[in-house]
Amino acid sequence: MRESTQILIIGGGPAGSTAAGLLAREGFQVTLLERDRFPRYHIGESILPSCRPIFEMLGVWEKVQAHGFQPKGGAFFQWGPEEWEVRFSNLGDDTPNAWQVVRSEFDQILLDHARELGVEVFEGVSVRDVEFDGDRAVAARWYETKDGDRGGRIAFDYVIDASGRSGVLATRHLKNRRFHDVFRNVAAWSYWKNAKPLGKGPSGAIAVCSVEDGWFWAIPLHDGTLSVGLVTGRDLFNDSRGRLNGDTQAVYDEALAKCPTVLEMLEGAEQVSGMKVEQDYSYVSESFAGPGYLLAGDAACFLDPLLSTGVHLATYSAMLGTASLASVLRGEVSEEDAWKFYGTVYHHAYQRLLVLVSVFYESYRGKEHHFYNAQRLTHDKRDALNVQAAFDRIITGIADLNDAEQAYKLVQDHLHGSTSGDPNPLNNLNRVHEIKQSPFDPDNAVGGLYLVTQPRLGLSSIQDSPRPEPS
Repeated sequence: MRESTQILIIGGGPAGSTAAGLLAREGFQVTLLERDRFPRYHIGESILPSCRPIFEMLGVWEKVQAHGFQPKGGAFFQWGPEEWEVRFSNLGDDTPNAWQVVRSEFDQILLDHARELGVEVFEGVSVRDVEFDGDRAVAARWYETKDGDRGGRIAFDYVIDASGRSGVLATRHLKNRRFHDVFRNVAAWSYWKNAKPLGKGPSGAIAVCSVEDGWFWAIPLHDGTLSVGLVTGRDLFNDSRGRLNGDTQAVYDEALAKCPTVLEMLEGAEQVSGMKVEQDYSYVSESFAGPGYLLAGDAACFLDPLLSTGVHLATYSAMLGTASLASVLRGEVSEEDAWKFYGTVYHHAYQRLLVLVSVFYESYRGKEHHFYNAQRLTHDKRDALNVQAAFDRIITGIADLNDAEQAYKLVQDHLHGSTSGDPNPLNNLNRVHEIKQSPFDPDNAVGGLYLVTQPRLGLSSIQDSPRPEPS
């Protein structure tokens, strides 16, 4: 391995591979260190339409499209007594906009594509520590994952931490990761063969079905398996597991028996994997950037699997980070201004989804159930999460004011105890996961900067943008 690089990427998941590939396309020297050897298992299988324009920019969309993943026509929700669907065909494109993916294969495609673009990729290499000169990140200590005695040091001009939940910078150095008390949930999931199709909703849809103390996802995959997961409160999960002699499978089976829609899909199916469990996965770092470094994807924040936003935030942050860093390296903007743009826009995207997930949970009609009460944003928690300020930024920061006004109305209804009468808490927000125009619009500039893709991906100043001729 080289002793120094212009840009170091820690982590080869969607955030790391996307950032690395985009930076390489811009002509920069990029080295990527990935802890595991691909292909490797990962959860997060339901991809949103927002990823498509980023993958087209990266030049990998056709590879994803040709791989044979299950096309995802949208989502089906069975939430309390209500049912509704979201159809991606309403977005105005007849071709598939999203997929249900086997992440080991999907992530491999992205990492291999980054290699083809000129990224130096080292698999089976973990970052032990990041060195700082004062408050500036300058180098990383690495070691071979399977042999901790073999390692070295690599210096860099900039580093993007895309190390996922492990969060090298946030957890080991910055100590700035904050967990959301309102989403102290557990996910427990497994895989099934020979399951029946959903029979309702768009073709290839993810099914999201509530139960008394949580909800299930059911995701059809192109390898013939169905991913079925339970999300419930951590305390509820631990209580049930204690009551059932510590048996996670028994907790899962007990909840599954209360979910007739998913149970019907599994009639005659065979469970082909053991139980997998994740908990305390909802968090945000207090800042996403600092001298010499950026945090991207799950290394910066993760919300909740409810709206399938993990890969969306990973790729979106990778694009924002690439644009910001590229402009700094080309001498177009200062690091301070670019980092302010990155942190503001990425926080904007995260907070918007935070509020939507909160509204979604609060819309549940069975509010006597402890799980849904636990997800509610109390006044104190709303103050701590700065939800009102987040909504102020949402209202002024997105181009689609119809979406903004509808979102604001929904939240105000739920926060103040009234009800809009609409069984679908997303209503006109079906397009919420698309890339909003705010970062690209000079009228919504952050510190005078906005995102551009032509002639190169980067940041532009409103002082340099052409103004319309007076009529």
